This record gives sequence, structure tokens and C-alpha cells, in this order.
Amino acid sequence: MDTATYRSDAVTNDLDLLTYRRREAANEPEGALVLLHGRGADENDLFPLLDLLDPERRLLGVTLRGPLSLPPGGAHWYALGGLGTPDRDTFVPTFERASHTLEALSSETGIAPERTVLGGFSQGSVMSYALGLARGRPRPAGIIALSGFLPTVEGFELDLAPPLPPVAIGHGTYDPVIGVDWGRQAKEILEQAGADVLYREYPLPHTIDPGFLQTLAQWLRDRV
Repeated sequence: MDTATYRSDAVTNDLDLLTYRRREAANEPEGALVLLHGRGADENDLFPLLDLLDPERRLLGVTLRGPLSLPPGGAHWYALGGLGTPDRDTFVPTFERASHTLEALSSETGIAPERTVLGGFSQGSVMSYALGLARGRPRPAGIIALSGFLPTVEGFELDLAPPLPPVAIGHGTYDPVIGVDWGRQAKEILEQAGADVLYREYPLPHTIDPGFLQTLAQWLRDRV
């Protein structure tokens, strides 16, 4: 079931899990790579990155779909509340559903959180920070954050106490949507907290640098 899209509700307390797409590992998976798309896309958007980041297919690959349908279309993780400050009323429920989805995937596959790398672009990057660093959440094997920011949301708290997972941050210096200063700020905060941060800037707008993906592939091999 290499490229199937799933909607799973098989979890306790009748919690509604997110729609996701999965790419199986070539053999017994050594870990998992979970990617979250940007605003207005869906689970198909970053699916090709699974093979680019993990060409040997050592890992189970999963791409999640944001649960919200908002203008101008596509799937969203939260409503815009301002740069750095997602809308609380949409962010927190999405975070909870994504958390339960990751827990269900871990239970189903037997792949523990510490063998799972979380990553995303734009809004997906913000959610990856949240899912990997929130107080009470298990630490992942690593976080990939492309063109995003560390979220500040009322009633939601990041836990930056060590030990922190390794973090890879990429950001375009010409990004007109989420300026590069947000990437620099995340780097500074995480390094001050003791995280091992791989940081790259590239002369691009709000997009993913294909050249950085090669660096990330090696970084990923070292994480899992």
C-alpha cells in the first residue's frame, strides 16, 4: 500500500485522526519520517520529498494533511493570527489531533517517537516545532523546519529544557511571507537552549531549496 491515502479513526476516545499518506520502507523500517505541508497544500505536496530525503527507503514515510479548509483553498493547520502567533482556537485543536495521529501511527507501526523525525514547510514547519517541542510531548529523533517560526500561542507551551532533539532549519533570505529573521530567531533560541542546530539560508523566496535537501538527506541518515 505504497501510495495509499488513509483516514483512520481507530483510536480510543473516538478521537478523529488526520488524513495521511504513507510510503513504506524497503525493508523493516529503521525509523519514520513525518512531513507536514504548508498553507493551502495537502498531504501530496511534500510526498516526493520522502524519496529525496530517504532515497534508500530506510524509513517509513508519512505525510499528514492539515484538518482545516480555509480561503484561498487547500488544507491548513491553523488560521492566521499573525507572524509568530497562530490563531489559538484553530492551532490548539489541530495540535491535539496531530498528536493523537502520531501516537496512533507509533502504536500501529511499533516505531517509537525517538526514532521518528518530524519536518515541514511554512505552517507545517510551525506544527513540527510544536509537535517536537511541546511540553508533555515525547522528543523526536529530529526536527526539520523549513521557512517557519517557533509558535507563541496562549495556553500552549514549548518545553526548551534539555535534552533537545537536533534541529535542521532552512530559510530563504528573500522570503516575503515569513521573513528570514524568523528562522534566525529560532536558531538563536534553540542554540541558547542547548540544541544542536543545522542552519542554512539561501537566496530564494518562500520555497524549499533543492540543494539543501541533499544536505538534509545526510543529516537524516545521522539522526535515525
